[in-house]
Amino acid sequence: MRRLLVLLAALALTLTVAPPADAAVWVTKAQKRLNHLGCNAGPADGDLGQWTRSAVVRFQSREGIEQNGRLDQPTRKRLYAADAPRCNVRPVPAGSGKGRRIVISQRQNWVWLVGRNGKVVSQAGMVDNTGVLGRGSYHVGSYCGRTARIKANRSSGGLLLDNFVRFAPCGIGFHRIPRYPDSGNQIHADWILGTNMSQSHGCIRLSARMSQRVWDFTARSTPVRVV
Repeated sequence: MRRLLVLLAALALTLTVAPPADAAVWVTKAQKRLNHLGCNAGPADGDLGQWTRSAVVRFQSREGIEQNGRLDQPTRKRLYAADAPRCNVRPVPAGSGKGRRIVISQRQNWVWLVGRNGKVVSQAGMVDNTGVLGRGSYHVGSYCGRTARIKANRSSGGLLLDNFVRFAPCGIGFHRIPRYPDSGNQIHADWILGTNMSQSHGCIRLSARMSQRVWDFTARSTPVRVV
């Protein structure tokens, strides 16, 4: 009897830790669903790697559930629901002001450019640092005697910060994901944007396209609201 109990316990442990035989199948299914919803899970190859986990985080942030990057039961329930929302189209947060402005949601890791009529001109994922940039109202402009807008900026470490637009003291602004000056390569992939899987030094990191849109949008006076 004792030997039987030991064997049963070993079997139970094996079933607990061993991945299901069809793991690649359900991961592929999830990747296809995430891509269909504009969450950018990368190739539907059955690999639950960082790229796919970033898509899960984007979906979780859109749904307001725990951003853990796991395809857990609450996440799967919403992912496969008929009314599951798209990741790349989100409503502007309530209480973020009125009129023409830029809105930043640190909870959703997301940025909206809102026109004078209240309609969204553009929106996209971002990376920031909540330990440096606090919630509140800001404004694009010069701070601490520093230039408001620098097309080709450089960080103190020598990284390239394209389309730098300052909006908070003293060195906080929007810019493209930093690039290495020797190769021109970004320090991390675009699929990190819209997640909590990385953090900046305080600035708002954006894709090349979104940073250009922010640059164009802020050619004139622009308020910024961080929520």
